[in-house]
Amino acid sequence: MTASKPYLTGHYTPVADEITATGLTVEGTLPPELTGRLIRNSHNPKPGITPTHWFKGSGMLHGIRLREGRAEWYRNRWVHTPALDGAPYMTEHGPDLTASTAGTHVIEHAGRLLALCESALPFELTADLETVGAYDFGGKLTSAMTAHPKQDPVTGELHFFASSPFPPYLLHHVASADGQVLRSREVPGAGAALKHDFAITEHHVVFLEGSVTFDMSEHSGIPYRWNDAQQARIGIMPRDPDGVGGTGQVRWFDILPGFGMHFANAYEDARGRIVIEGPTVGRDGWQRSWNWWVGAPDRGAEPNSGSRNRRWTVDLAAGRVDEEQIDDLTVEFPTINDAYTGREHRYQYALSFPDDLGVGNHTLVKYDRRTGGRRLLPFGNGQLPSEAVFVPAQDATDEDAGYLLTVVSDLNADASKLLVLDASDLAVPPIATIHLPRRVPAMIHGSWIPDAGI
Repeated sequence: MTASKPYLTGHYTPVADEITATGLTVEGTLPPELTGRLIRNSHNPKPGITPTHWFKGSGMLHGIRLREGRAEWYRNRWVHTPALDGAPYMTEHGPDLTASTAGTHVIEHAGRLLALCESALPFELTADLETVGAYDFGGKLTSAMTAHPKQDPVTGELHFFASSPFPPYLLHHVASADGQVLRSREVPGAGAALKHDFAITEHHVVFLEGSVTFDMSEHSGIPYRWNDAQQARIGIMPRDPDGVGGTGQVRWFDILPGFGMHFANAYEDARGRIVIEGPTVGRDGWQRSWNWWVGAPDRGAEPNSGSRNRRWTVDLAAGRVDEEQIDDLTVEFPTINDAYTGREHRYQYALSFPDDLGVGNHTLVKYDRRTGGRRLLPFGNGQLPSEAVFVPAQDATDEDAGYLLTVVSDLNADASKLLVLDASDLAVPPIATIHLPRRVPAMIHGSWIPDAGI
């Protein structure tokens, strides 16, 4: 049965145990300023378990500890939630927000390391990736938490949301830089459309409701389907709920059909317009991707079929949205220098996938939004890099002065390595290569956590 599920084979084959390895081999020279942990999350069901959907696999964290030019350790740990031991998410009393896969993302905020899954509470971890338990911000969080919170680089506030197929459909939360929930509010006018990611700007919160909505007839365990009758739209909400145009004045703008899994960023331009960018799929791309995620016979060759970069420009004064496809590559997992979250950025990075038939290789892409150019770093057959995490160089002044960290799964060698790339120039060889003690499964999202964070 396992062989029929693409998310349990090849690059995505789960590992069966937890290990710790020390004194990792390094080729090249690790910059001493890279002192911290790269922690990545993945869906990794326990041996003998075949989930009905890729997203339902239990979360497993993979951590690589760097310190002053050395690669001290690699370790992997399951997030030990009730779901890992078979506890159901839906109970006779409603959803159990502690029965989480905790397998989508991992972040640090206010000194806490949190593993995230959008349908449940976050799970707190130690610096060595051991599970502490469900975290509800001291009892202030009574809903689920998105797997894609956004931290304002200026204020330190953490913005996040909870989406539900039932009223209230959308809640927006804000936590202070020291981890205290400041406010939680319902977003007026939201519906049952699937909401996976969102964005912030200096003065606004941006939500995307695409053409995918709640559907009880979907039996994969993730009850959502494409719906041609669902109007895709963007919601713009002022960040200050007590100021002029507070949350009661959220504005929704109709857009073309599609679904965007992730935003690269959003910002307010010099004319006050809100610019949002991220990869999106149409109906066919969504269905092929979904077929891969559930292991349907007519699945596509890749889990991100037909996903191409899109830009929406929302003119609040004119009440109009302009949108355009801005690239022809099939891309996902967009990242930026997080110091530019909510502000205008010049550079962004993404992972490019082969076409729907599996023709071509995986590639890291760097976009220069000022010139319109792009730089490609292709990988060989059987190699799949992870989402590129940007780490700024010490005392950097240029936006792209720093490093890209990506974990490469290599099926040819049955091994993995962590590459430290020069983010300013993908054409130069890796600054350092760290050889990991096992092949690490293709993962979802992750974060660089400097030592000052935890």
